[in-house]
Amino acid sequence: MSFETRADAERSAAYPTIAARPRTPRLGVTVVADLVDAIVRGDLAPGTSLPPEAVLCEQFGVSRTVIRESVKRLEEKGLVTVAQGRGTQVLGAQSWNMVDATVLSALVANDATLGILDDLSVVRASLEGVIARDAAARRSDEELERLREALQLMRDTIEDEPAFNAADVVFHATVGEMSANRLAVNLVSILFGQARESARFHLHSRLETTLEEHEHVFAAIEAGDPDAAEQAMRSHIADAWERRRPPSPKR
Repeated sequence: MSFETRADAERSAAYPTIAARPRTPRLGVTVVADLVDAIVRGDLAPGTSLPPEAVLCEQFGVSRTVIRESVKRLEEKGLVTVAQGRGTQVLGAQSWNMVDATVLSALVANDATLGILDDLSVVRASLEGVIARDAAARRSDEELERLREALQLMRDTIEDEPAFNAADVVFHATVGEMSANRLAVNLVSILFGQARESARFHLHSRLETTLEEHEHVFAAIEAGDPDAAEQAMRSHIADAWERRRPPSPKR
């Protein structure tokens, strides 16, 4: 082994292994995902520095260009800051962009106590409540008919849980289409998308109860009652998560 090779090996051994999979040439997006996961998991603590470029290149099997672009993506997500003369410093959670899809995915994946999914449910209930209120205040006959059809699809699939869950998504998307609050709808799409990807979100729920809750939401929107629509949607989101939520050390 040459002096340079031995020095590279010793330098690499001084840093945690971040690459989650065997070293093969991979796209930068995967490098970013692994680095985000390492920071969220705590392998790279706030205030510490990222390993040097040469070490990351060795671990991930990619070029310096890929590593530099990946670090830029981390900086955009609020996970690191690049300081002249001090390298790339890891930032604390208060700086992270938690609605970024990659960051949120890592938070959910490493959520041992389900605290993130609990918080996500609270935020989603608030946002979807606002969306339902807006839908009730604005609904047109055509939009109401589409929502009625979405609800009927849930009724028709009550004996088929996967199909019922898909119909549930259609119902919520239809309510979103009835609202003029595009920001709330977009945020809900991000939050709900990450929740659905978590295996812990997919425990069996009582479909009859879920259907009944959607019936209440529909009735309030049909009646043009914003207060009732908001309350029905908030209660549905909170209660549905309580039914799905597995036991955890947090409780």
